[in-house]
Amino acid sequence: MAMITLTTDFGVRDPYVAAMKGVLRRRCPGAIIDDLTHDIAPQDVLEAALFIEDAAPWFPDGTIHLVVVDPGVGTTRRPIAAGSGGHLFVCPDNGALTLWLGRHKLDWAYEIISDASATEMVSSTFHGRDIFAPAAAALANGGDPATLGKPVTDLVRIQIPAPDCYDKGRISGVIIHIDHFGNCITNIRREHNAVAAGAVYIGDCAFPLAKTYGDVPPGEPLALYGSGGRLEIAVNQGHAARQFGLAHMTQVILAEE
Repeated sequence: MAMITLTTDFGVRDPYVAAMKGVLRRRCPGAIIDDLTHDIAPQDVLEAALFIEDAAPWFPDGTIHLVVVDPGVGTTRRPIAAGSGGHLFVCPDNGALTLWLGRHKLDWAYEIISDASATEMVSSTFHGRDIFAPAAAALANGGDPATLGKPVTDLVRIQIPAPDCYDKGRISGVIIHIDHFGNCITNIRREHNAVAAGAVYIGDCAFPLAKTYGDVPPGEPLALYGSGGRLEIAVNQGHAARQFGLAHMTQVILAEE
């Protein structure tokens, strides 16, 4: 039985998600449809990329991930279907797969151009319903991806700053995401550096490197590698971003004591 996940910035109070699900249920009624999230910040493709990097690997091989965070809808940006790491993706070619493809080989990708996979009338502002959902349904029904359109290899990648490794015990990075709890997630991954004990420095503030939030008292700051493998700035039972005025692209330095 096919599994389809949905990731969008649509929210749930408007009819957009329901319309996409309606297309999927009409075209592939036996598929399992899971909502990953519809709370991606509006037009935030990098946030969508982070969500896919963290959540998609936990689904079974063969899962179809329908990702619609599409600020360029109706323009020349390409709609694509892609296979990578045992999973299938249907999304705009706008960088939503950047982080996934940084860790998994691209097996194939097609620009979706087949009229047969679209709804009867394609809106210039809702490709999620009229192009992406029908393409995902076609794949869920066992369709050959090659019938969707023409092969492509040059997928768009978001330019994310790479961590700057000064030496074995010091690395500089930036905050690339702030989650629901106010934890500030950086571009530094565990494998980037061998620092096992030390602190993260942001300006004059030091955040001791810990293993879990409870290693410090409630209200106290810390840094740790989160469940997704990225270095995070946090406050135990608090909101680090608000408490310290942190934002996207704020520089952080991880150093040994």
